[in-house]
Amino acid sequence: MSQPNLTKREIVLGIFEKTGFPQKHIRDSVQYTLDAIVEALLNGRNVELRNFGVFEIQVRKSRVGRNPNKPDKDVIIPRRAVIKFKSGKELKERLKKIDLTKFEK
Repeated sequence: MSQPNLTKREIVLGIFEKTGFPQKHIRDSVQYTLDAIVEALLNGRNVELRNFGVFEIQVRKSRVGRNPNKPDKDVIIPRRAVIKFKSGKELKERLKKIDLTKFEK
């Protein structure tokens, strides 16, 4: 059975439990970190977090798609930016050791 998504609130509480720092300071620090990541990506910079991974923006070309409800009609999917994540070495190593049955539906 899968667990619910990890939320920003859970991250704050986890750090609070380990450090005892005021939750408001932790929440602000987490938000500033996320804001810095977003700003860097929007300015064309990759975000490299050592041992975790790299976030980068990639541009997907415009293409023709099909609406499954109306397959006789072509739909133009516009060119757009997407975020790509490439896991770092340490994360890749840890992924090799996980129990895959937890992720099967």
